[in-house]
Amino acid sequence: MARTWEADPSASFAKRLGKPARELGNSDGEDECPDIWLLDNGDVAVIGRDLTSAYESRLPEGVALGADERLVVIPGAMLSAAKPDITDAV
Repeated sequence: MARTWEADPSASFAKRLGKPARELGNSDGEDECPDIWLLDNGDVAVIGRDLTSAYESRLPEGVALGADERLVVIPGAMLSAAKPDITDAV
């Protein structure tokens, strides 16, 4: 059965949403760089810590992870900083 939505691996990074991790104090610029990016097809890429195994047994009712999906965590300040770059839903 086909999925309703499928990620397009050919999409390119178009624009950072929010501020770089270093500017927010969430990275030393060496090995950790949480980030949020708008892709050129309108999808959003999130770079964060993979905490799938820590959360998968306690997901809320009605929430599921597909075999090829990962639950990632980013700093709350990073999402807050991205708010001005995120357009309202139509």
